[in-house]
Amino acid sequence: MQKRVLIIDTMHESLLPMLEKAGFAPDYLPQITRAEILDIVGHYQVMIVRSKTPIDAELLGKATQLEVLARAGAGTDQVDMAALQACNIALINAPEGNRDAVGEHAMGMLLALMNKLLQADAQVRQKIWQREANRGYELMGKTVGIIGYGHMGQSFAKRLSGFGCRVLAYDKYKSGFSDTYATEASLEQLWAEAEVLSLHVPLTAATRGWINTDFFNRFAHPIWFVNTARGEIVPLASLREALQSGKLRGACLDVLEQEKLDKLTPAQAVDFEWLTQQPNVIFSPHVAGWTYESYERINRVLVDKLVQLTA
Repeated sequence: MQKRVLIIDTMHESLLPMLEKAGFAPDYLPQITRAEILDIVGHYQVMIVRSKTPIDAELLGKATQLEVLARAGAGTDQVDMAALQACNIALINAPEGNRDAVGEHAMGMLLALMNKLLQADAQVRQKIWQREANRGYELMGKTVGIIGYGHMGQSFAKRLSGFGCRVLAYDKYKSGFSDTYATEASLEQLWAEAEVLSLHVPLTAATRGWINTDFFNRFAHPIWFVNTARGEIVPLASLREALQSGKLRGACLDVLEQEKLDKLTPAQAVDFEWLTQQPNVIFSPHVAGWTYESYERINRVLVDKLVQLTA
Protein backbone atom coordinates (compact mmCIF):
# COMPACT_ATOMS: atom_id res chain seq x y z
CA MET A 1 0.00 0.00 0.00
CA GLN A 2 1.26 3.47 -0.87
CA LYS A 3 2.24 5.62 2.06
CA ARG A 4 0.33 8.88 2.19
CA VAL A 5 2.36 12.08 2.53
CA LEU A 6 0.95 15.34 3.90
CA ILE A 7 2.89 18.43 2.78
CA ILE A 8 1.87 21.49 4.82
CA ASP A 9 4.36 24.12 3.58
CA THR A 10 5.23 25.63 0.21
CA MET A 11 7.81 23.46 -1.53
CA HIS A 12 9.65 23.44 -4.85
CA GLU A 13 7.43 22.07 -7.62
CA SER A 14 9.75 19.10 -8.14
CA LEU A 15 8.65 17.45 -4.88
CA LEU A 16 5.39 15.88 -6.02
CA PRO A 17 6.75 14.08 -9.10
CA MET A 18 9.74 12.89 -7.04
CA LEU A 19 7.45 11.43 -4.37
CA GLU A 20 5.10 9.84 -6.89
CA LYS A 21 8.00 8.26 -8.78
CA ALA A 22 9.25 6.83 -5.49
CA GLY A 23 5.86 5.24 -4.82
CA PHE A 24 4.35 7.69 -2.33
CA ALA A 25 0.90 9.32 -2.48
CA PRO A 26 1.40 13.02 -1.70
CA ASP A 27 -1.20 15.62 -0.79
CA TYR A 28 0.18 19.13 -1.28
CA LEU A 29 -1.70 21.54 0.99
CA PRO A 30 0.53 24.60 1.58
CA GLN A 31 -2.44 26.82 2.52
CA ILE A 32 -3.68 24.48 5.23
CA THR A 33 -4.34 25.92 8.70
CA ARG A 34 -3.24 24.35 11.95
CA ALA A 35 -6.84 23.45 12.80
CA GLU A 36 -7.16 21.67 9.46
CA ILE A 37 -3.86 19.86 10.02
CA LEU A 38 -5.16 18.54 13.33
CA ASP A 39 -8.31 17.28 11.60
CA ILE A 40 -6.58 15.26 8.87
CA VAL A 41 -3.05 14.39 10.04
CA GLY A 42 -4.27 11.07 11.44
CA HIS A 43 -4.68 9.74 7.89
CA TYR A 44 -1.01 10.10 6.90
CA GLN A 45 2.15 8.04 7.35
CA VAL A 46 4.55 10.86 6.39
CA MET A 47 4.39 14.62 6.95
CA ILE A 48 6.73 17.13 5.31
CA VAL A 49 7.12 20.50 7.04
CA ARG A 50 9.13 23.69 7.02
CA SER A 51 8.09 26.06 9.79
CA LYS A 52 4.36 26.67 9.41
CA THR A 53 3.40 25.37 12.84
CA PRO A 54 5.03 23.86 15.94
CA ILE A 55 5.21 20.09 15.79
CA ASP A 56 4.17 19.57 19.39
CA ALA A 57 2.45 16.98 21.57
CA GLU A 58 -1.01 18.23 20.56
CA LEU A 59 -0.36 17.72 16.87
CA LEU A 60 1.55 14.47 17.28
CA GLY A 61 -1.23 13.10 19.45
CA LYS A 62 -3.53 13.39 16.44
CA ALA A 63 -0.98 11.80 14.06
CA THR A 64 -1.92 8.26 14.93
CA GLN A 65 -0.53 6.71 11.73
CA LEU A 66 2.51 8.95 11.32
CA GLU A 67 5.78 7.09 10.83
CA VAL A 68 8.09 9.81 9.54
CA LEU A 69 8.33 13.57 10.03
CA ALA A 70 10.45 15.20 7.31
CA ARG A 71 11.83 18.69 7.86
CA ALA A 72 12.59 20.50 4.59
CA GLY A 73 15.79 22.16 5.78
CA ALA A 74 18.20 21.75 8.65
CA GLY A 75 16.70 23.25 11.82
CA THR A 76 14.42 21.16 14.02
CA ASP A 77 13.86 23.67 16.84
CA GLN A 78 10.09 23.71 16.19
CA VAL A 79 9.85 19.97 16.82
CA ASP A 80 9.08 18.60 20.28
CA MET A 81 11.70 15.85 20.23
CA ALA A 82 10.46 14.16 23.41
CA ALA A 83 6.91 13.95 22.07
CA LEU A 84 8.20 12.68 18.72
CA GLN A 85 10.18 9.91 20.40
CA ALA A 86 7.26 9.01 22.66
CA CYS A 87 5.15 8.50 19.54
CA ASN A 88 7.93 6.41 17.93
CA ILE A 89 8.03 8.70 14.89
CA ALA A 90 11.27 8.97 12.90
CA LEU A 91 12.67 12.40 12.06
CA ILE A 92 14.65 13.28 8.95
CA ASN A 93 15.94 16.65 7.78
CA ALA A 94 17.99 17.89 4.85
CA PRO A 95 21.06 19.89 5.89
CA GLU A 96 22.86 18.40 2.88
CA GLY A 97 20.42 20.28 0.68
CA ASN A 98 21.32 23.82 1.73
CA ARG A 99 24.81 23.55 3.23
CA ASP A 100 26.47 24.97 0.11
CA ALA A 101 24.05 27.88 0.09
CA VAL A 102 24.80 28.67 3.74
CA GLY A 103 28.56 28.44 3.23
CA GLU A 104 28.46 30.80 0.27
CA HIS A 105 26.11 33.26 1.96
CA ALA A 106 28.24 33.44 5.10
CA MET A 107 31.31 34.04 2.95
CA GLY A 108 29.56 36.73 0.92
CA MET A 109 28.35 38.60 3.99
CA LEU A 110 31.77 38.44 5.65
CA LEU A 111 33.60 39.75 2.58
CA ALA A 112 31.05 42.54 2.16
CA LEU A 113 31.45 43.53 5.81
CA MET A 114 35.25 43.47 5.91
CA ASN A 115 35.50 45.42 2.66
CA LYS A 116 32.74 47.92 3.56
CA LEU A 117 30.98 47.16 0.28
CA LEU A 118 27.48 48.21 1.34
CA GLN A 119 28.71 51.52 2.74
CA ALA A 120 30.83 52.21 -0.35
CA ASP A 121 27.98 51.35 -2.71
CA ALA A 122 25.56 53.66 -0.89
CA GLN A 123 28.06 56.53 -0.96
CA VAL A 124 28.93 56.22 -4.64
CA ARG A 125 25.23 56.21 -5.52
CA GLN A 126 25.09 59.62 -3.81
CA LYS A 127 28.17 60.79 -5.79
CA ILE A 128 30.36 60.54 -2.68
CA TRP A 129 33.84 59.31 -3.61
CA GLN A 130 35.76 58.53 -0.40
CA ARG A 131 38.54 55.99 -0.89
CA GLU A 132 40.22 56.17 2.53
CA ALA A 133 36.91 55.95 4.42
CA ASN A 134 36.20 52.71 2.57
CA ARG A 135 39.55 51.01 3.03
CA GLY A 136 38.84 47.36 3.90
CA TYR A 137 40.50 44.41 5.58
CA GLU A 138 41.74 41.23 3.91
CA LEU A 139 40.42 37.85 4.99
CA MET A 140 43.68 36.25 3.89
CA GLY A 141 45.64 34.87 6.83
CA LYS A 142 42.98 35.57 9.47
CA THR A 143 42.19 33.05 12.21
CA VAL A 144 38.52 32.10 11.90
CA GLY A 145 36.63 30.38 14.69
CA ILE A 146 33.68 28.17 13.81
CA ILE A 147 31.25 26.97 16.48
CA GLY A 148 29.43 23.86 15.28
CA TYR A 149 31.20 21.63 12.78
CA GLY A 150 28.29 19.88 11.10
CA HIS A 151 27.21 20.29 7.49
CA MET A 152 27.03 24.09 7.64
CA GLY A 153 30.23 24.65 9.57
CA GLN A 154 32.13 22.31 7.27
CA SER A 155 30.75 24.07 4.20
CA PHE A 156 31.95 27.45 5.46
CA ALA A 157 35.37 26.06 6.43
CA LYS A 158 35.80 24.59 2.96
CA ARG A 159 35.22 27.98 1.38
CA LEU A 160 37.57 29.71 3.80
CA SER A 161 40.39 27.43 2.64
CA GLY A 162 40.67 29.41 -0.58
CA PHE A 163 41.50 32.53 1.41
CA GLY A 164 44.46 31.08 3.29
CA CYS A 165 42.66 31.27 6.62
CA ARG A 166 43.55 29.33 9.72
CA VAL A 167 40.28 27.73 10.81
CA LEU A 168 39.62 26.58 14.38
CA ALA A 169 36.41 24.64 14.97
CA TYR A 170 34.64 23.87 18.23
CA ASP A 171 31.85 21.31 18.48
CA LYS A 172 30.49 20.22 21.85
CA TYR A 173 29.17 16.96 20.45
CA LYS A 174 32.09 15.82 18.30
CA SER A 175 35.75 14.99 18.77
CA GLY A 176 38.61 13.92 16.54
CA PHE A 177 37.15 15.80 13.56
CA SER A 178 40.14 17.83 12.38
CA ASP A 179 40.35 17.70 8.59
CA THR A 180 41.85 19.48 5.60
CA TYR A 181 39.78 22.60 6.27
CA ALA A 182 39.70 23.03 10.05
CA THR A 183 41.48 22.09 13.25
CA GLU A 184 39.52 20.94 16.27
CA ALA A 185 39.78 23.47 19.09
CA SER A 186 38.38 24.30 22.51
CA LEU A 187 36.25 27.33 23.26
CA GLU A 188 39.18 28.70 25.24
CA GLN A 189 41.38 28.52 22.13
CA LEU A 190 38.74 30.30 20.06
CA TRP A 191 38.47 33.04 22.67
CA ALA A 192 42.25 33.47 22.70
CA GLU A 193 42.99 33.34 18.98
CA ALA A 194 39.98 33.96 16.74
CA GLU A 195 39.66 37.15 14.70
CA VAL A 196 36.41 36.06 13.03
CA LEU A 197 33.60 33.99 14.59
CA SER A 198 30.86 32.16 12.70
CA LEU A 199 27.97 30.26 14.32
CA HIS A 200 26.66 26.97 12.93
CA VAL A 201 24.77 25.42 15.84
CA PRO A 202 21.07 24.56 16.27
CA LEU A 203 18.71 26.37 18.61
CA THR A 204 18.25 24.30 21.77
CA ALA A 205 17.57 25.02 25.42
CA ALA A 206 21.35 25.09 25.92
CA THR A 207 22.12 27.49 23.06
CA ARG A 208 19.25 29.97 23.51
CA GLY A 209 20.88 33.23 24.58
CA TRP A 210 24.27 31.49 24.85
CA ILE A 211 26.28 33.99 22.80
CA ASN A 212 25.82 36.97 25.08
CA THR A 213 27.84 39.94 26.30
CA ASP A 214 29.90 37.79 28.65
CA PHE A 215 30.72 35.40 25.81
CA PHE A 216 31.88 38.20 23.50
CA ASN A 217 33.95 39.76 26.29
CA ARG A 218 36.04 36.60 26.55
CA PHE A 219 37.68 37.18 23.16
CA ALA A 220 41.24 38.44 23.34
CA HIS A 221 40.87 40.29 20.02
CA PRO A 222 38.00 42.32 18.54
CA ILE A 223 36.20 40.00 16.11
CA TRP A 224 34.00 40.06 13.06
CA PHE A 225 30.87 38.03 13.80
CA VAL A 226 28.69 35.97 11.44
CA ASN A 227 25.37 34.35 12.39
CA THR A 228 23.57 32.22 9.81
CA ALA A 229 22.33 29.76 12.44
CA ARG A 230 19.48 30.93 14.69
CA GLY A 231 18.88 34.44 15.97
CA GLU A 232 17.64 33.41 19.41
CA ILE A 233 21.16 32.20 20.23
CA VAL A 234 22.37 35.84 20.30
CA PRO A 235 20.26 38.49 22.07
CA LEU A 236 19.98 41.80 20.24
CA ALA A 237 21.05 43.58 23.41
CA SER A 238 24.27 41.59 23.54
CA LEU A 239 25.06 42.43 19.92
CA ARG A 240 24.56 46.11 20.63
CA GLU A 241 26.72 46.02 23.76
CA ALA A 242 29.54 44.12 22.02
CA LEU A 243 29.54 46.53 19.08
CA GLN A 244 29.48 49.58 21.36
CA SER A 245 32.37 48.24 23.45
CA GLY A 246 34.45 47.43 20.37
CA LYS A 247 34.50 43.68 21.08
CA LEU A 248 32.81 43.26 17.71
CA ARG A 249 34.38 44.93 14.68
CA GLY A 250 31.15 44.24 12.87
CA ALA A 251 28.33 41.72 12.48
CA CYS A 252 26.74 39.76 9.65
CA LEU A 253 23.21 38.81 10.70
CA ASP A 254 21.08 36.54 8.54
CA VAL A 255 18.94 35.71 11.58
CA LEU A 256 17.56 37.76 14.48
CA GLU A 257 16.40 37.09 18.02
CA GLN A 258 12.89 38.04 16.86
CA GLU A 259 12.32 37.80 13.11
CA LYS A 260 8.71 38.97 13.22
CA LEU A 261 9.76 42.59 13.29
CA ASP A 262 6.27 43.80 14.16
CA LYS A 263 6.43 41.72 17.35
CA LEU A 264 9.67 43.07 18.81
CA THR A 265 9.47 43.89 22.50
CA PRO A 266 10.06 47.57 23.33
CA ALA A 267 13.63 46.77 24.42
CA GLN A 268 14.29 44.67 21.30
CA ALA A 269 12.89 47.45 19.11
CA VAL A 270 15.37 49.95 20.59
CA ASP A 271 18.30 47.60 20.09
CA PHE A 272 17.21 46.66 16.57
CA GLU A 273 16.81 50.30 15.56
CA TRP A 274 20.30 51.05 16.86
CA LEU A 275 21.77 48.10 14.93
CA THR A 276 20.13 49.26 11.70
CA GLN A 277 21.98 52.57 11.97
CA GLN A 278 25.44 50.99 12.16
CA PRO A 279 27.51 50.79 8.96
CA ASN A 280 29.38 47.76 10.32
CA VAL A 281 26.23 45.62 10.59
CA ILE A 282 24.88 43.73 7.57
CA PHE A 283 21.45 42.06 7.56
CA SER A 284 19.67 39.53 5.38
CA PRO A 285 16.19 38.06 6.04
CA HIS A 286 17.04 34.45 7.00
CA VAL A 287 17.90 33.50 3.43
CA ALA A 288 21.39 32.01 3.80
CA GLY A 289 20.11 28.54 2.89
CA TRP A 290 17.38 29.78 0.56
CA THR A 291 18.82 29.70 -2.96
CA TYR A 292 17.13 28.53 -6.14
CA GLU A 293 19.44 25.52 -6.16
CA SER A 294 18.92 24.54 -2.52
CA TYR A 295 15.14 24.88 -2.85
CA GLU A 296 15.14 21.95 -5.29
CA ARG A 297 18.08 20.05 -3.77
CA ILE A 298 16.34 19.80 -0.39
CA ASN A 299 13.55 17.85 -2.09
CA ARG A 300 15.99 15.32 -3.54
CA VAL A 301 17.66 14.81 -0.17
CA LEU A 302 14.34 14.31 1.63
CA VAL A 303 12.94 11.88 -0.91
CA ASP A 304 16.16 9.84 -0.97
CA LYS A 305 16.07 9.60 2.83
CA LEU A 306 12.37 8.68 2.83
CA VAL A 307 12.98 5.91 0.34
CA GLN A 308 15.84 4.50 2.44
CA LEU A 309 13.86 4.76 5.67
CA THR A 310 10.65 3.19 4.40
CA ALA A 311 12.12 0.55 2.08
